[in-house]
Formats: sequence, structure tokens, C-alpha cells
Amino acid sequence: MARRRQHWRMRGVVAGVGVVCCLGFGAAGCARSDAVPQAPAGDPVRVLREAAGALVDAGSSKARTSLEMATGGTRVTIRGEGVYDYRRRLGRLKVLLPQDPAGDTVRRPITELLAPGALFMKNRGAGVPADKWVRVDTGTLSDGNLVTGGATDPFAAAEVLRGTRSATFVGRTEVAGAKVRHYRGTADLKQASLAASDANRGPLGAAAKGFATARVPFDVYLDDQGRIRKVRHRFSFVNGRQDEPVAVASTTLLYDFGVPAEVRLPEDADIYAGRIAAE
Repeated sequence: MARRRQHWRMRGVVAGVGVVCCLGFGAAGCARSDAVPQAPAGDPVRVLREAAGALVDAGSSKARTSLEMATGGTRVTIRGEGVYDYRRRLGRLKVLLPQDPAGDTVRRPITELLAPGALFMKNRGAGVPADKWVRVDTGTLSDGNLVTGGATDPFAAAEVLRGTRSATFVGRTEVAGAKVRHYRGTADLKQASLAASDANRGPLGAAAKGFATARVPFDVYLDDQGRIRKVRHRFSFVNGRQDEPVAVASTTLLYDFGVPAEVRLPEDADIYAGRIAAE
């Protein structure tokens, strides 16, 4: 009988240790191989609204952009690559337009300079001298320069998330070799404009009025520092040449944080003041 009582006491001790492991040290202490990864701490909506601030803390980065437009049976993709300074709100992108369907026209890359309230483009528009820049006041654009330039301003893309209305944690994955957290949600452009920095408040407000809907579905991937590594927005806007809204998917990939991002804006004498012919 003594041996039997000792046996049951030992079983009780082992069971007690198992309970302490799970309750005192969390799931990681006694996780099963088929356990579902737990969501990170923090409300996803709050985390995403703060993502733009994490970019400002990072200072700068390289960027790749992709703008896919679909209407009817036609789909085109415009790609860009460059650098962005999040503290000065300045960026430089080289944007590649797709070839015309016949393949007869060789399109030169467009150099774009992104600045608060303005977009500067070189090699944009027929009849513009090769050494001149075209300046566009982004406050006059009905899309807030989220689409017009063929690339979404990286910081404007981040500030759209300030208008996040709903979001869920999808899971952990990798983007370009970086471990990230994947979130999916919906942002409201009007709300984003109210919470945005001074430079983007006007453009995002214009987009809220100019797009077919202010509701913007998105997927975003944040690293462990809360910085955006990749964000994909789905916009819908009305083109004056089309009866139906145009669906646009804008993808921005950010990497190499902290790289030099020197952007020099053109002098007044270098800006083209004439009429731009239609291409």
C-alpha cells in the first residue's frame, strides 16, 4: 500500500508541473507542434494607424512600386523604383511605362520627384524639352496623387493606413527575406486625411472626394520595428474617358532602411511652363 500511495503522489506532482508550465509560462513553454501562431500584442487598428510614424523614425528607405490598372478587358502595369526620405517628405522614382500594344513606340523612363504638395516629372508629355521638368500641384489632383503619377507616393501610401477602420492579423510570413506580420483591413480616405501630416492632408482629402469610393481595402506587412515592408491598396476611381470605375491595385515595397536619400528639387528655370501635348 505504501508503494501504491507513493506512485499516485508522484503522478500528481508530474501533472501539477504540467499545469504550471502552461499557465505560468504561456503557450510557448508547452506548445504542441500543431499549435496555431498567436497574434501579436496590440489592437491591429491601432498598430496600423501608427505604421507611418515608424517610417519617420526609420528616416529613409529604398522603394519599389507597382500600379496595376484594369478596366474592361484591358490591364496595364506601371513599375517604379527609387528612394524616399520620410522626414523631409521627399522622394525620387524612375517609373517605367508599359509599351504600346503595337510595340512601335519606345517609352523612356519617367523620372519623378515627390515633394510636399508637388510632383515633378521629366520625360513626361509630348513636346516637353528633354532637360525640362513638368510640375503638378498635387492639391489639384482628384486622386491625391495616389494614381496620377503612375506610382503611389510611399509616405502617402503609409498615411492611408491612418484611416484604418477595421483590420485583422492574418499571420507571420516573410517579405524579401524579412520576417513580417501580415494584416488585412479597410481604410477610409476621409478619416486618413484628418489624421495625416500637413503634406498629405489635402491630397488624401481630395482622393476621398474624387475616388469612386473612400473605402480602401488593403494588405500590409510590418516588420518587428513596426515599419511597413509591403503594402497593397485597392483603389477605385472614375476616369473621365470611361463609363465604369477603374480598378487600381497599388503595391509599395520598402527595404534598405536608413540608406542615403538625397533628392534635389529643380530650380524654377528648369520647370517647363508651356503647353503639354497629349501623347
